[in-house]
Amino acid sequence: MRLILSEKDVRILEHSPAPVEQILLEQGINPLDVIVSRNGKLLPGDTVIQGNDEVHIIRIAHGG
Repeated sequence: MRLILSEKDVRILEHSPAPVEQILLEQGINPLDVIVSRNGKLLPGDTVIQGNDEVHIIRIAHGG
């Protein structure tokens, strides 16, 4: 699967199907700090990602 964090940070993972949240945690990404999309659709944390999926990780900017 391709995990796209930014234009310069694309990770190719050999991974069996797993929930989004698990994959994020394994990559050291806090699921509460990002939005995940596949094919232009937002994904909840329990969505299972397949080995051939391309997933975009969008960091949420916090501030006040």
